[in-house]
Amino acid sequence: MFPQLFQKSSDLSYVEKDVEASSLRKVHEKQKALGISIKEGAFSNISLNLGGSYITPFALALNSTPFQIGLLSSLASLVGPFSQLYGSKLLEQKSRKKLVINFVLIQALMWIPIISLSFLFINGFFASYLPYALIVLYAILVAFGGMAYPAWFSWMGDIVPGKDRGRYFGMRTKIAGFVGLTATVISAFFLDIFKTKGLALIGFAILFALAATFRIVSVMLFKKQYSPKFKQKRDPELSFFSFIFKNGNYSKFTIYQFLFHFALMIASPFFAVYMLESLNYSYTTFIVVAMSASVFYLALSPLAGKFADRFGNIRLFYLSTILFASYPLFWIFLKSPILLIIFPQLISGIANAAFLMAFTKFTYDSLSEQHRAVGISYTHVMIGVGMFLGALIGAFLVKYSPSFIPINAFFFVFAASAVLRLILPLSILSRIKEINKMEKLPHMHVEIAHPIRSFQSEISWFRRVTK
Repeated sequence: MFPQLFQKSSDLSYVEKDVEASSLRKVHEKQKALGISIKEGAFSNISLNLGGSYITPFALALNSTPFQIGLLSSLASLVGPFSQLYGSKLLEQKSRKKLVINFVLIQALMWIPIISLSFLFINGFFASYLPYALIVLYAILVAFGGMAYPAWFSWMGDIVPGKDRGRYFGMRTKIAGFVGLTATVISAFFLDIFKTKGLALIGFAILFALAATFRIVSVMLFKKQYSPKFKQKRDPELSFFSFIFKNGNYSKFTIYQFLFHFALMIASPFFAVYMLESLNYSYTTFIVVAMSASVFYLALSPLAGKFADRFGNIRLFYLSTILFASYPLFWIFLKSPILLIIFPQLISGIANAAFLMAFTKFTYDSLSEQHRAVGISYTHVMIGVGMFLGALIGAFLVKYSPSFIPINAFFFVFAASAVLRLILPLSILSRIKEINKMEKLPHMHVEIAHPIRSFQSEISWFRRVTK
């Protein structure tokens, strides 16, 4: 299955035809780099899904409280973006390729001290302090990943042809995601076996060791990937305040990202806690429900990419904002894993496909080659601050939910997040303009009196906008 995923698809061939460079040799190097990046994305996703996906369950296994879970998410959300600022500054001194390789390697090695927490807990050493140690160690791991991100983002921007970015990143996301998802599902069964034998922490240690190993494979692939020459120029006028608040359309986009992620993170860290503690799901059931949204997301990402290339990004932002607002409400009323997969997780998959593709495309379209690394770092700082504040408020509400509201504390947080997810982002989204001139979206022909004819028309419309 996996070798077939790595075979050259028609979409990759399509993107390769549009590659441009100063010589035929460099054209071939860029084309080869496109394929290597897809393989790297697959191994990176396996590492992420074996490691990051299990951080919350691991924290619970270390007897972390919901407040500590919120702190774990919020601190990582804040540290990552600020480390990107440092990473973007280093581009003035070092090559993009060297920065990515060094920081990703250190990130992989950071799993070793996290693994040691399992054995400390098993042997009863510093048990009450281990949740806080995990918070700090995971924040450092995220920080090194953040330092590598601006260089990687800038690097990929110079390899992927501008008009094909939606198509390419949609394809890369689909392939890398399905490989990572398969690894996650298999690991869930593996972890449940260890849990039934009272060895859950040993299971986590093995998964985190594998996460480190696959991240090192990513490093090896980065070494093989072509990197065009690039030198980040020092621009004293490119300050954080000027770039974020005096950059017109992009400033509004950044504020939208801050408000959106603030509202999102009020509830996001607690869906896993709710499933594992309130609904008492096994690790396998938890992973199947959690990862089902990723299946829908991966299946729809290529369509979202093609849509963005033709019709722009703003429409996708509207779709994702509305869908993300409705998502937490389903968790208040549904408890069955099947129903959670069919309704909120499907909605989450569609929303993520639309949002992440629009975010990537809009950022590349808005920022010049020289401003990409710094600009994406500044944007992620705003996102990180929003996520940090949102997660902290969510953790506070879970612990101190108003006593005069006779509902589950998780339900109160889910409802509050749903309202804010709709109101805050939409308050500024209408002011953001599309960067490039796009095709006009075809009209849908809905006929209430003729539902069958209307259904056929809608299928035809969907095929036209995603071809």
